[in-house]
Amino acid sequence: MISHLARAISPSPTFALNEKARILREKGEPVINMGIGEPKNKAPITAILSSAAKLTSGDIKYTPPDGTPGLKKAIIRYTEENYDKLVSPENVLVTAGAKQSIFNILFSVVNPQDEVIILAPYWVSYTEMIKMVNGVPVVITPEDGTFHPRMSDIEQAVTSYTKAIIVNSPNNPSGIIFSETFIAEIVEFCERKRIYLVMDDIYHKLVFNGHQVTSAYKYSNQDLESSMIIVVNGVSKLYGMTGFRIGWVIASRKLIDVMLNVQAQTTSCTSVVLQSAAEGALLGMQSIVENLRLSIENNRNIIMQELKSFHGLKVIEPQGTFYCLPDFRNYCPSAIAQNTVELAKFILEKTLVVTVPGKEFGMEGHLRLSYAGSTKEIIEGIERIKWAIDPSSPNEIYIGDRKLVRDWL
Repeated sequence: MISHLARAISPSPTFALNEKARILREKGEPVINMGIGEPKNKAPITAILSSAAKLTSGDIKYTPPDGTPGLKKAIIRYTEENYDKLVSPENVLVTAGAKQSIFNILFSVVNPQDEVIILAPYWVSYTEMIKMVNGVPVVITPEDGTFHPRMSDIEQAVTSYTKAIIVNSPNNPSGIIFSETFIAEIVEFCERKRIYLVMDDIYHKLVFNGHQVTSAYKYSNQDLESSMIIVVNGVSKLYGMTGFRIGWVIASRKLIDVMLNVQAQTTSCTSVVLQSAAEGALLGMQSIVENLRLSIENNRNIIMQELKSFHGLKVIEPQGTFYCLPDFRNYCPSAIAQNTVELAKFILEKTLVVTVPGKEFGMEGHLRLSYAGSTKEIIEGIERIKWAIDPSSPNEIYIGDRKLVRDWL
């Protein structure tokens, strides 16, 4: 028998689509994956050398559950340089990716039936992780056609059961950056109401056009031990090191102690080899971050230019991350645009392009398109999508070495 809780958790749509793309690719199909949030760059050489040195030593043992002293020291330095916040080793917990950081937080602060506010569009795993700890996700969706939350909506949604609010800026999947005014207001609100403010900062350096991401600490008048701010970050997006699975949490000592106990009883610790790689990345030359950012910004410009050819398609230009979230509801001639699960399946079936349905992010009618891939993939992927759904596009297309003729519009 399977537990009711396990049965209630939805499968990850991004992993499911990525697996489907992998299977098709192994069959020799010319698949373009615009669903995955994974840069194409190689890991920093400093990360490779650092992990290789640890591996070559053969001394691969347990580490302290909260992380190696060397990596924690590198995270403390990173926090001081990028957040203007001095923290102690007792304020840091190293985890197996930022995803585990968020789960540890929720497991540590949420009681059954406690509410956690998430802001649509939201990352797909937030709702499921809240359910996994018997919490209740409360979704707030902007009603003004933007992807930016309003404090008035949040204030109305807060109840005596509200335990935390999760803020992800730059935002996955929309790519927008929340305003400095909003960050200031939500910090003041959470500190006053004693509600945990979880800042998912995993994309905080992947920003464009000179934008800056505001640190929540800037607007807190509390010291770290009294503050309700919890910061999550990691190396996955910043350095394109998704497979290394290293993230971290910055929080009060009291909360870190609780999460440390949770982690010690579940995963014990994170691999010492992977922690060495993360330390190498954080302490090495940081030009790789800027090079990645510039490459992603160029890709953003390309995908926005390609999407302009869809007359009537609504898309808000991303200010960061490597995702955009076009609205297809007024574009597609068919009712299929009202069900983006079916629209994504249709596009995959007809064009071999992977996208992610907006429904998974709390935004039905939209598709999330990743532009983390190559320029060639972006241009060809958008061309294929347009061929499948736009009657004004050419009736024929080559996908791989096959000539296809559209017969459904």
